[in-house]
Amino acid sequence: MIPFRFHQFLYGSDNYGVLMHDPESGQTAAIDAGDGAAYQAAIAETGWRVSHILLTHHHWDHTDGVVELAGATGATVYGPAGDKDGHAHITQILAEGDRLNFGGTDIEVIATPGHTLDMLNYYLPEQGVCFTGDTLFSLGCGRIFEGDPSMMWNSLTKLMALPANTTIYSSHEYTQSNAKFALSVDPDNADLIARCAGVEEKRAKGQPTVPSLLSEELATNPFLRASDAGIRAHLKMIEASDRDVFAEIRSRKDNF
Repeated sequence: MIPFRFHQFLYGSDNYGVLMHDPESGQTAAIDAGDGAAYQAAIAETGWRVSHILLTHHHWDHTDGVVELAGATGATVYGPAGDKDGHAHITQILAEGDRLNFGGTDIEVIATPGHTLDMLNYYLPEQGVCFTGDTLFSLGCGRIFEGDPSMMWNSLTKLMALPANTTIYSSHEYTQSNAKFALSVDPDNADLIARCAGVEEKRAKGQPTVPSLLSEELATNPFLRASDAGIRAHLKMIEASDRDVFAEIRSRKDNF
């Protein structure tokens, strides 16, 4: 299989959009559509024709450009069911376990509720890529707006079970602030210390820190490391459940 091509671009203050292109079929998927003008500029830059729009959830910064982008390209809009404004223009409803054929390969739909109840992630096993929306970030995870800690932890465990070499495309440039928090709960993690230094260097040069590898997240992202003895000792939660350790880490981040 010919590897897909990916074009990531920034819009707003910290959102990332991505175009995913199959050179063989010519199909192109836009991951979310939060800013019509930014996506149109990315299309002009790449010369690709968008055939699919894959929405991760209903929040405005992921959906505000759907009407413009779909109208300009004729792309089919895929996404979760719901009754919010961001659901209004979805024409193909997707849910946990669905498979969508794109460029001759399967996109697997993984429901990851927590940040919102409708959150979907898109995993391409043959390409080794997962689009995690606002569920899993580089060195972080999404704030829990509509779900609860148990729901979010269960969602993250689904992503933790993917192959470690999976490339994670998340939707925001939050890594620098996430790194500072991560050090506050996992201060003795040598891998984390080294990664944080790399993040500072990249951001000083204006370079993105997204995508990342799942293996990096498993080694350094505290939200995936609730079972780690060092974190548990630091939090004085040696005997707690993984879910409760995660909930404590999320609570601390909310107030960091």
